[in-house]
Amino acid sequence: MNAPELEVHLDADDLARSLRADVINGLTAEKKTLPPKWFYDARGSELFERITELPEYYPTRAERQILTDRATEIAAVTRATALLELGSGYSTKTRLLLDALTAAGTLRTFAPMDVSPTALTAAASRITADYPGLAVHNIVGDLTRHLKHLPTGGDRLVAFLGGTIGNLVPAERAAFLADVRAVLEPGEHLLLGTDLVKSPSVVVPAYDDAQGVTAEFNRNVLRVLNASLGADFDLDGFAHVALWDAEREWIEMRLRARWPMRATIPGVGLVVDFAAGEEVRTEVSAKFRREGVERELAEAGFALDRWWTDRDGLFAVSLARAVQED
Repeated sequence: MNAPELEVHLDADDLARSLRADVINGLTAEKKTLPPKWFYDARGSELFERITELPEYYPTRAERQILTDRATEIAAVTRATALLELGSGYSTKTRLLLDALTAAGTLRTFAPMDVSPTALTAAASRITADYPGLAVHNIVGDLTRHLKHLPTGGDRLVAFLGGTIGNLVPAERAAFLADVRAVLEPGEHLLLGTDLVKSPSVVVPAYDDAQGVTAEFNRNVLRVLNASLGADFDLDGFAHVALWDAEREWIEMRLRARWPMRATIPGVGLVVDFAAGEEVRTEVSAKFRREGVERELAEAGFALDRWWTDRDGLFAVSLARAVQED
């Protein structure tokens, strides 16, 4: 059994610099923001795993249903020799693809990329044990900066699942999809998970569950700042807010100050004042329509080959092929 490889393009110093820059830029802006990637320390990852199991949170179940139904077809269409997963985390749903590609007899390499070496290492040890003969090549990296380090050669399938692309605003999505296309050869594939536009009565509870797990997850970004930058945010002083923006067709998660507060952040030399009711946007989660996904893929140099939804039409997985550039 081959030991998994670990390739690091994002070390602790790089992460620390990135966190400091995001905090300075986001909390000194007129409308305060913090990027959602800072939810995910060990506690944040654990909380998100709990969110995926909540009754209100449909995306994980819906996407798993699609992959269960379509993995064999995905393997047959792509005949991928390498599966490259972006933002892989613990690679739980990926096993459906690994099973199908292994059964098809084509797969030789699995290369997950994530910012968390802990999640990558934990997943890789299990995958290496369960898929003997499969080369596992872990890449610690930021999917907005390090795609150029994805393995080359063979027929590659890039998987970006979970609806995570919705965390990018339109300009960021365009840049990301163009970067993915740039590392693929014509005929290679992208498998993309997208949450679909639906009634706010379904969407909003998925981001504001009755048990309060999502609220705790949202406030975890402040806990990360307290731990990493010596900040003194009062977590109880911020209410979790999930709002549907009908014009942009996305959910925004925010933290709303319950009363006037001052937070000191020694790690970046900042003192930040919050008025009562002032909000910090911590996440955007865009929802999609087929025509929009197809258009964004085409603008990046992909042709949509397959479009699948779950039985309730809540979520979609699309298979797109890199086309020859003019």
